Amino acid sequence: MHHDLDARRLRAATWAVFGVFIAAGFGMATWASRIPAVRDGLDFSQGQMGLLLLSASIGSLCALPLSGMISSRLGAGRTVLTFAVVSSIGFAVACFGVDAGEHVWVRVGLFFAGVGVGVWDAAMNLEGAVVEQRLGRAIMPRFHAAFSLGTVAGAGAGALAAWAHVPLTPHLLTVQVVDAVAVALCVRAFLPAHEAGPTTSLPGAQDALADPATAVEPAHGHTLKDTLATWREPRTLLIGLIVMAAALTEGAANDWVGLATVDGFGTGDGVGAVALAVFLVAMTVTRLAGTTLIDRYGRVVVLRASGAAAIVGVGVFALVPNLPTALVGVALWGAGAGLGFPMGMSAASDDPARAALRVSVVSTIGYSAFFVGPALIGFLAEVTGYRLALLVLALPVAVGLVVAGAARPLTPVRTASTLDG
Repeated sequence: MHHDLDARRLRAATWAVFGVFIAAGFGMATWASRIPAVRDGLDFSQGQMGLLLLSASIGSLCALPLSGMISSRLGAGRTVLTFAVVSSIGFAVACFGVDAGEHVWVRVGLFFAGVGVGVWDAAMNLEGAVVEQRLGRAIMPRFHAAFSLGTVAGAGAGALAAWAHVPLTPHLLTVQVVDAVAVALCVRAFLPAHEAGPTTSLPGAQDALADPATAVEPAHGHTLKDTLATWREPRTLLIGLIVMAAALTEGAANDWVGLATVDGFGTGDGVGAVALAVFLVAMTVTRLAGTTLIDRYGRVVVLRASGAAAIVGVGVFALVPNLPTALVGVALWGAGAGLGFPMGMSAASDDPARAALRVSVVSTIGYSAFFVGPALIGFLAEVTGYRLALLVLALPVAVGLVVAGAARPLTPVRTASTLDG
């Protein structure tokens, strides 16, 4: 009976994590889908819009380094809910700022939306790692696939709303309220952090095995000193490099593959949209299949195969003059970009006692690349053109290939049969 109860709780927690990942993707894509309405409401130029949207990135980058300390004190569930509400309020303030034509309030709203989204993201990855450890199988890529599906649904709904001339504020407020309610319902099923089996082989592991509850979730939470110390851990920083490479390959595609296809092959906007769709579908399918691949071959092998696929894909897209072949390259690029980020989150969470802090460090490094890298590629494209500029992605991906061994599990991952016993 006790085993059945545990199995039901774990199943509920798994679906709850899927729910918050979908909600995060849906909310973010809803905002992104209405950016043209924001531009029209403020009458901003392209340059002004770029600086405006940077407000959210700054908010996330300011908050992410502290997300581990916050999660260790509040717990993943309360952290996810609190910062989902913060992001909803931030987006609401931004919408009212657009309606009033007050760009300062839009910037303030986007800053707090970025704070909320950043900490929410780190905390839901932390809970995903707890569930993954309890399941004994690599399910994190499927959680990230759920995020991708959420973005597709949010973008699609946003496109319909824009086509139907639904005003920005009612649309965004409705979605943010629904998102917050959905998250509030989901986090009720989250597992406490101490239910993750101790998997550490670091110094002090025997203490963790003796009393996993106190080892995993310190009574007073982590301190700023603990946070700073985590930034000096070589393995954590190397995992950060792996995640940075994955984030760059994904972020650059999201921002530039459509435009690079249009300009590089002299096609219409529709073909550019098809190229982006090819990338997103390939990435999502790879994430859905990733659990099986990682369980069979291990993190390091899959990371290196992913990196090789990304390098080949970007090279084909940038250098081959034939459009159909270039789209094959885009598909390889998407497949190569799909698993680095979720595997990095899993690797950062191998030791439950330090998982919150390490996830915050790895997330900060990854999202710094996600936000800043594509902009730098845009500057390079002014000199080389978009397709050739994207070749620069091969460098960080190659670094990720070299350091992939850092993601090797600290101890052998428990199997489902072990759990069942």
